[in-house]
Amino acid sequence: MGLPERVEIVEVGPRDGLQNEPCFLPTGAKVDLINCLIRAGITRIEATSFVRPEWVPQLGDAAEVLKGVGRPPGVVISALAPNLKGYQRARECGVQEVNLVISASQAHNMKNVNRTVRESLRDLSLIAGEARRDGIMVRGSVATAFGCPYQGRVDPRQVAEIAATLWEIGCREVVLADTIGSGSPPLVYEVFSGILAKVPGIRLAGHFHDTRGKGLANAMAALRAGVSVLDASVGGLGGCPFAPGAPGNIATEELAGILSHMGVETGLSLPGLNRCALFLRQALGRGQCRQPDPVT
Repeated sequence: MGLPERVEIVEVGPRDGLQNEPCFLPTGAKVDLINCLIRAGITRIEATSFVRPEWVPQLGDAAEVLKGVGRPPGVVISALAPNLKGYQRARECGVQEVNLVISASQAHNMKNVNRTVRESLRDLSLIAGEARRDGIMVRGSVATAFGCPYQGRVDPRQVAEIAATLWEIGCREVVLADTIGSGSPPLVYEVFSGILAKVPGIRLAGHFHDTRGKGLANAMAALRAGVSVLDASVGGLGGCPFAPGAPGNIATEELAGILSHMGVETGLSLPGLNRCALFLRQALGRGQCRQPDPVT
């Protein structure tokens, strides 16, 4: 299968990109970054996460960030919700979509949320049901879909089973995430194409980290398997606090650039994305977070 004519890029930098940074980026800078990304053409942004601040202090200002970002027509602002309380906080802040995360690896799921995979699926089913009643879209993410820092190999059958269950409970999209960047293009193609063949109508997305420079190659493998939605993080930031050694995500500006060169439409402004990446680098300032001048 060739590449799709158009790919939707979901920006996860404000959440996944910043959660592993050693310093706290000021709330105003986060808001400016998100608004910059919107001006560059991004229409889906995972803006923050409603985790406990003591777990991920970099995202302790979730409510304030969501209060400050623009909500132009056609732009979907989402947040990660690790549990029912997190979902309820996200709902109060007016998000249009929530991201519910579960690990394919039992060991990582216990480390991440202190739940077995089965317990997490039960919890996520309850949250998804409440979200549907509230008119909020649900995205489901399967972490460690291609490898785990604690248990190593992850059985593709387990990934497929979890993905199918997330689709059944009402997730409008299921993301397969290479949390530690251990996947390879052949494995990525096999897992995505296998699920697409077995689960009728399922909408899959890819989330890749750039270990040993394989992130973009894995993204291309997912597209050739039939996927047309990819996560990316401005500036290539990212990582998981509960996955030692997890590298950054594939960079939004690099992904959009290579897709443009290959004739794939994204609807994004490359100069605009580069301005956002520069703004972020200035804001982080060699590890000393500070409030930069507003981006224009």
